[in-house]
Amino acid sequence: MKNTEFVKVIEQQSSRLREHALKFTGDIDDANDLVQETMIKAVRFRDSFEEGTNLKGWLYVILRNTFLNNYYKSRQRQQIIKPEEEVCNAELVPSASYNTAISSFMIADIGKALGKLPEIYRIPFVKYFEGYKYGEIAKEMGIPLGTVKTYIHQARLILKKQLKNFKYDRDRNIN
Repeated sequence: MKNTEFVKVIEQQSSRLREHALKFTGDIDDANDLVQETMIKAVRFRDSFEEGTNLKGWLYVILRNTFLNNYYKSRQRQQIIKPEEEVCNAELVPSASYNTAISSFMIADIGKALGKLPEIYRIPFVKYFEGYKYGEIAKEMGIPLGTVKTYIHQARLILKKQLKNFKYDRDRNIN
């Protein structure tokens, strides 16, 4: 099936997907966004669909997984900043200049540490840090999924060793 034919076939499922998305989101605009994101992912990962299998089911799985991923990301953001932890500007002023100076040094050191990483580890690590999923990185780089995971893990270990002083400084400043 050609790409244009595939797009036409999945577009025929959009109204059913929208009904299903509306059950998840409870809002028509959010449901439309979810369906659009599902369609984009379906086209992007078209190669993973096996012709002759249940296209409708495949699209529903993408829809559900997309909704769940967005939901979990949203919950994580909400847990990071809780209303009871909000602080007024007056309380932030004394630490703002200190934090800005420390942050600029940290960013420079992190950049240096990333530059020291072997390119084979740095590229997948940076892509993962930018939000790409393991499978997307593997496909783009033309390497197996397990290799991508290994490279990212190795990059983390190397960076952890190179940046261990920041953990010590952070722990010391917290206490």
